[in-house]
Amino acid sequence: MKLSLQLKLGQQLTMTPQLQQAIRLLQLSTLDLQQEIHQALERNPMLELIENDEEETAPSQNSVAESSDSPAMTSNEVNLERPMQETEEPSWEDQIPTELAVDNNWNDSYLTSNSSESNYDSETADFESRNTTVDTLQDHLLWQLNLTPMSEKDATIAFSVIDAIDPNGMLTVEIESLHASFEDELEIELDEVIAVLHRIQQFDPIGVGYRDLAECLLIQLNQYDNPEQKKNIENAKVVIRSHLPLLGNRDYALLMRRTKLKEAELGETIAIIESLDPRPGANISPPSTTYIVPDVFVSKNNESGKWKVELNPDTAPKIRINNNYASLVKRADASDDNNYLKDNLQEAKWFIKSLQSRNETLMKVSTRIVEHQKDFLEYGEEAMKPLVLHNIAEAVSMHESTISRVTTQKYMHTPKGIFELKYFFSSHVSTKGGGECSSTAIRAIIKKLITAENVKKPLSDSKITDLLDEKGINVARRTIAKYRESLSIPPSNERKRLVS
Repeated sequence: MKLSLQLKLGQQLTMTPQLQQAIRLLQLSTLDLQQEIHQALERNPMLELIENDEEETAPSQNSVAESSDSPAMTSNEVNLERPMQETEEPSWEDQIPTELAVDNNWNDSYLTSNSSESNYDSETADFESRNTTVDTLQDHLLWQLNLTPMSEKDATIAFSVIDAIDPNGMLTVEIESLHASFEDELEIELDEVIAVLHRIQQFDPIGVGYRDLAECLLIQLNQYDNPEQKKNIENAKVVIRSHLPLLGNRDYALLMRRTKLKEAELGETIAIIESLDPRPGANISPPSTTYIVPDVFVSKNNESGKWKVELNPDTAPKIRINNNYASLVKRADASDDNNYLKDNLQEAKWFIKSLQSRNETLMKVSTRIVEHQKDFLEYGEEAMKPLVLHNIAEAVSMHESTISRVTTQKYMHTPKGIFELKYFFSSHVSTKGGGECSSTAIRAIIKKLITAENVKKPLSDSKITDLLDEKGINVARRTIAKYRESLSIPPSNERKRLVS
């Protein structure tokens, strides 16, 4: 085998570091983007944060530059900083892209060396909300236990009982197992454990420490003090003690025969039972709330009747090139310090350019979505049109993967509410007239039909299929079941009510 050298010409697509950075910033959520910008400000001395007071005191130093490439961004134009002084390499100035909008709340989260004084008030004002801990159900019960006079033996039992209660308030250990866990020298009887449990069940919230659903509901019923409802309360106790499975299956006919109650009496009895809380401990430590910051605002111009799309100016801090450091860069200097400044200056340029590219892409995609879903903004979910990523990708001349990155964890504020951009994309089904109907519109129609149904005779999935067929929408029964489950709507047998 003879070795030889050959030359070949070819083209290959390479992911440059700048392109990788732009793609990574594009798919970040608002909170992740703010963290990324904060890290860039810390590691790159060429980048600096523009303070609000700086803009107010020296507005003449900044000039507004409109982007000719993206006319849709006129409502959130960004500022192009002019250098404070002449530099030895003025050509870098022309390459700096327009900057992002100001994030007024950036200083509330992160401190900078030249803004610590302005951040002091916001730090102290938000101290309580950021340092407050949420008590668990066990903490709430132990606090009440410390205020309850008990013997040392009963307190020992109470600590063990409270430790075995789950966040919903249910006792997760059998009472016999709990009794067996105590040491013999304590001489604790089973009756003593039950007595302490009954005492804890009277703590707030009432019913905590229950062993089954019937016990939980009966404990709460015993606290009812309404003489006018005395008869209905007694009927509710009978239903809970002996006929709770029938009530769960909504077998009202058999339930009336077993309890010998009339329909009106059973309806009042069920109303009392439904007012009880089957999970009394769940409200003590509610789950943490996640706040959504919209990336895009959509509003309608009442005069022209056109929809206006704007980027949220508070989603990212406003940054720029530090002119003092940039002026230190020398063209012909090859020293390590000068190379360090050059590298950081180039990195800062690309970072700002990537941020601008992210905003422009988000603006283009959002504008196309609004143009396609105008009927939804006007009339609601039933007017939602079918839309897939390929439609938007073709309209803005981008790849579908780019559109997928833009629409993930990005939110749009509309007159109908706040929605993730992916919400506006949905599959479609055919209609008898040869058209298409989106799955979101079908879900809205299903929800509307179920809301208006007769609660004594709820609509089955087959009946809903027939009703949609009358509207010209061809949907299979299994598809209706899938859409109904996605809306967290139970089947017809579970939606049945005795009275409306």
